[in-house]
Amino acid sequence: MKIIVLSDNISISSDLETEHGLSIYLETVIYKCLLDTGASDLLIRNAEKLNIDLSVVDYVFISHGHADHIGGLSYFLEKNSMAKVIISSNALTQKFFSQRNGMHQISVETDFSKYYDRFIFVHKELELDNDIHIYANTSNVYAKPLGNKSLFKENTAGELIPDDFNHELILSAGTDKLFVFTGCAHHGLLNILQTVKEKSTVPIRWVMGGFHLLDAKNGNVYENDNQIADIATTLKNKYPLTELITGHCTGEKTFELLKKTLEFNLIHFFTGYKTELFENKAV
Repeated sequence: MKIIVLSDNISISSDLETEHGLSIYLETVIYKCLLDTGASDLLIRNAEKLNIDLSVVDYVFISHGHADHIGGLSYFLEKNSMAKVIISSNALTQKFFSQRNGMHQISVETDFSKYYDRFIFVHKELELDNDIHIYANTSNVYAKPLGNKSLFKENTAGELIPDDFNHELILSAGTDKLFVFTGCAHHGLLNILQTVKEKSTVPIRWVMGGFHLLDAKNGNVYENDNQIADIATTLKNKYPLTELITGHCTGEKTFELLKKTLEFNLIHFFTGYKTELFENKAV
């Protein structure tokens, strides 16, 4: 697998733009995928600079309905006339809001109905090309991220209620070793990995995405140091050979706390980050 980050909060290159969004290009010998589309058309511009032809992408996977992950989809669909869009059946039928920095909407108002013949709506799970599996989270063994407390959705009466993330999906790819994409991991990284572990006997070798473990800011407090250390210890004990590649909604302080325990198994991604993963490479 070849992986290139097209959209993230940070970049180490002044040539590439950044935003509060996430989009990752994944390519194998069989297919080309886009994992989320960021918040805007930024992924289009960065892809051109990185010499990635988005017009030949086969699949777009949308991890959940928040605008920083689906905001670039309309721009992508104008550029690509063939890709299938894999998305939760709940992602486009709800309005989402965030209370951070004042209550505001974080879902898109775009009408995608003209593209619905290209959409694959997933409720529980789906298998594609034998080695791509899509799952809704089924594990609630571990606590969900405390950052979720500021996220809401609108109910049928127009009232705001806590977001239960019934629009969040997990992607795993691979046959001998699994690559897992978490999106923002609103159900909790450990729950997501537990779900994949229960669905597949193939070992999880790589995990990539945001972990929704936020740093305290503007009076908002989330997981404390001990809670982050406990998450890191559980990851190290249960997934000792798994490489965790994160950015976007994983706080900088949180990353450093996780790094103390996970050491070289934890990697920070950024806009323009590139890596290649080999299934047949010895662990």
